[in-house]
Amino acid sequence: MKFWKQTLFAGAALLVALGSASAADVKIGFVVKQPEEPWFQDEWRFAQQAAKEKGFTLVEIGAEDGEKVQAAIDNLGAQGAQGFIICTPDVKLGPGIVAKAAANDLKVMTVDDRLVDNSGQPLEDVPHMGISATKIGETVGQAIADEAKARGWDMAKVGAIKVSYDQLPTAVDRVAGATSVLEKNGLPAGNIFNAPQAKTDTEAALNAATTVVNAHPEIQHWVAVGLNDEAVLGAVRATESVGIPAANVIGVGIGGADSAINEFKKPSETGFFGTVIISPKRHGYETASNMYEWIADGKEPEKLILTSGQLAKRGDYQAVRKELGIE
Repeated sequence: MKFWKQTLFAGAALLVALGSASAADVKIGFVVKQPEEPWFQDEWRFAQQAAKEKGFTLVEIGAEDGEKVQAAIDNLGAQGAQGFIICTPDVKLGPGIVAKAAANDLKVMTVDDRLVDNSGQPLEDVPHMGISATKIGETVGQAIADEAKARGWDMAKVGAIKVSYDQLPTAVDRVAGATSVLEKNGLPAGNIFNAPQAKTDTEAALNAATTVVNAHPEIQHWVAVGLNDEAVLGAVRATESVGIPAANVIGVGIGGADSAINEFKKPSETGFFGTVIISPKRHGYETASNMYEWIADGKEPEKLILTSGQLAKRGDYQAVRKELGIE
């Protein structure tokens, strides 16, 4: 009996050792288009967290153009990697990325930006984790509608500044998501005023929104939506410039950028009510974990995973950031 116990113990120890060796042999690339950007640095940070927990090696690579993407994939193949996650600098590189991955016997998963084929259609066979622009916009719209109701506003008399940047599909989807929810909550479509911005910064949004506000002095209560925090902050600055009090303005941005956090830190409240924070944690940690499980266990990730953001306001933004793993 003692002999069998020793044998079973030794066998269990061997299985553990083999499992550890298997994890240690897994090497995964994480290729991003703008390695200097905080968003991608955070994705890498969370991916490294997954690597540390599961015992695999993560290789971080910046690839700002198509040539560097091809070189990165070859590099991973030469290193003996088994797969990689990529946010490509150009989604139209899709067929070439897939072919290069196959040539190097690498599994591939995309994050943030989805690969397309030569006709512009998504490469649905490549697992992808992306951000649902429409859902994020809907979160913005619902936050504004709820706050307007809490303030007792008559939505039929509210004006909406729609800071738009139609050159970017994501911007169109975010704004459309927000305005659709506002309309469902009683905001007349005729009270949504378009404010096209020349660039995606606060100054361009301010200039665009100022034109709208000056053209409609009859509006007493304003709400503001846009692509990002900067767009909404520009609209808020526009209302301030014509003397509209903060209590008569509800702006909800997207991103949780430093500009939004700085607004929350001001000694008194402004018309910037909140921001929908997009967390890089799932995009880094979860994609790396999914790729590891695909390689180690043969468990292929879902073909399409869409994430959304979380509303943060002046009173709870620190708690929200901590919950999302970014503070």
